[in-house]
Amino acid sequence: MRILYIDIDTLRPDHMGAYGYPRNTTPNMDKVALEGTRFNCMYTSDAPCLPSRAALISGMFGIHNGAVGHGGTAADRRLTGADRDFMDQIDLNNFNRIFRRAGMHTVSISTFPERHSSYWFSAGFHETYNQGGCGGESAETLTPIALDWLERRGKEDNWYLHFHLWDPHTPYRAPKEFGNPFENDPVPTFITEKILEGHQHIASPHGAREIGMYTDIENPAFPRHPGSVRDMAGVRRFIDGYDCGIKWADEACGMIFKRLKDLGIYDDTAVIITSDHGENMGELGLYAEHATADEPTCHIPMIIKWPGIEGGKTDNGLHYQLDLAPTLCDLLNVSKSENWDGESFAGSITQGGDTGRDSLVLSQMAHVCQRSARFDDWLYIRTVHDGFHLFDQEMLFNIKDDPHELNDVKDLHPDICAKGARIILNWHENQMLKSASPVDPMWTVMHEGGPYHAKGWKDAYVKRLYETGREEAAKKLKEKDYHTK
Repeated sequence: MRILYIDIDTLRPDHMGAYGYPRNTTPNMDKVALEGTRFNCMYTSDAPCLPSRAALISGMFGIHNGAVGHGGTAADRRLTGADRDFMDQIDLNNFNRIFRRAGMHTVSISTFPERHSSYWFSAGFHETYNQGGCGGESAETLTPIALDWLERRGKEDNWYLHFHLWDPHTPYRAPKEFGNPFENDPVPTFITEKILEGHQHIASPHGAREIGMYTDIENPAFPRHPGSVRDMAGVRRFIDGYDCGIKWADEACGMIFKRLKDLGIYDDTAVIITSDHGENMGELGLYAEHATADEPTCHIPMIIKWPGIEGGKTDNGLHYQLDLAPTLCDLLNVSKSENWDGESFAGSITQGGDTGRDSLVLSQMAHVCQRSARFDDWLYIRTVHDGFHLFDQEMLFNIKDDPHELNDVKDLHPDICAKGARIILNWHENQMLKSASPVDPMWTVMHEGGPYHAKGWKDAYVKRLYETGREEAAKKLKEKDYHTK
């Protein structure tokens, strides 16, 4: 058995052809989707980068593994404590060990562990390749490593290869010589001149006025990545930059698939294509960032081609990405961990049809402190710390009719809000009852001064709002008490 896991950072499914995107961003991955099962409602339980991979690798929600932020105590996975064995049980039962139990040689090509000082990610790999760019590299520096490994060892049986690309991640960095294959294409966006004009006046780190979080200064090393979006030409530049990153990553994937075919092993290799999170492309006033617990940030692609199983299937059920761990255990016929929070969706791959859950709870603690309930056609968002975006405590969106979250309809549907709040409350109580710690890590974040990317920035951002003509937003932000310790 051979398994290739393609991990493309910050990849929105609705910017892929397989999910209906009109631009030709992902022709190589689209072919794999036709040969496998496409999951339409897959979500990361915990966003963004570090929390998402902590959940996947541990098999646990962030409320259990403790790694929910990008800095402070809650950026580290919790210690197992007095019950720790000679080897930590979490590492012995992590995602990577599934393949070890199946008798596979395990390999990772990724700079993630160094970028986030999250070396638990490497537990269970026989080989790891760290290019050294800390997530700032692009595909042309990583693809040769994967091609070389496949040339040397690809024909061997029983391996698992994790291949991680960062190209769609901010700052958008496809090489200059790649050009812009979309320069003559229409811009597929919900952003109109009226919407963009509204975005010029709001408080929004990583918004239209300051894509650099709290600044509009551009880095000449990344000419595709704007410092701000002030007009519709800027919208095009912004979206073209993101799509070029996706296309560049897809071309790298195409080279990997070709090498598998040249070696005569493509048909016998399982291929998993997914991401850690998506990207806000103007939704909620955020541009080029993954800073909320909402649809564009938490909705991710999942495509699985499995040898011997007929492709062309789709699944519309609600799934967490951490459900992948028990799913692979079922497909590989190996044991599962009792501590995992996932539920297998192997039946969707082997038999077709929808599996899934009635609802999901999505969390974000790195830029904001939010938890959201995703159920039926709805996304209910509850905000504890808004990361200086001045979000209401409650927001409600009909994702089916309003996928870009333009219309907060909480006042029209108090009953739906009550259902969403109840889903979060029941989930929270159940998870805390199962938790080895009496502390919800969200409150660790709050008591250490708030989300890492907002900590200590309030006064400076209020000043910037005044300086850039957003007095009303500045006054509201200045008056707001975030109750952090």
